[in-house]
Amino acid sequence: RLHSHDVRYGSGSGQQSVTGVSAADDGNSYWRVRGRTAAVCERGTPVRCGQAIRLTHLGTGRNLHSHRFTSPLSGNQEVSAFGEAGEGDYLDDWTVVCSGTYWARDSEVRFQHTSTDVFLSVTGEQYGRPIHGQKEVHGMATSSQNNYWKVMEGIFMQPSEVFKAEQYHTEL
Repeated sequence: RLHSHDVRYGSGSGQQSVTGVSAADDGNSYWRVRGRTAAVCERGTPVRCGQAIRLTHLGTGRNLHSHRFTSPLSGNQEVSAFGEAGEGDYLDDWTVVCSGTYWARDSEVRFQHTSTDVFLSVTGEQYGRPIHGQKEVHGMATSSQNNYWKVMEGIFMQPSEVFKAEQYHTEL
């Protein structure tokens, strides 16, 4: 599970750390899907494959972020949480890579950073103190089995009535 908390990296950017955990009952693993920076994303509008989004950590209000800092354990690209109250910058934007037209709730997806092209990944490197046992989340230059993600739980919005009408409306 993609996880974060108000613990800063001791190297690299010094921004809020983002890790991977296996615990299913940790409130620090909840993220809100939002429109890309400076874009409006209407509630109930399905996310298209290939669309840029932001993921905002519910507990701290910081956005999933990446930049050309080296990650502390693997030496890949650092992934952090950045901004205040959901506001950050263009380095918070991630493209949803999936098959089909829309990101389906029960399907695996990849997230590719829009500015640096790395894939959001988690491998086996684990931290010591103060976040013992949590895995490093980082950006990898190539796609692999380490960068598939799946929604596990949350609040899912039904598609808007306008969207439903567009899907089923036909004219002669």
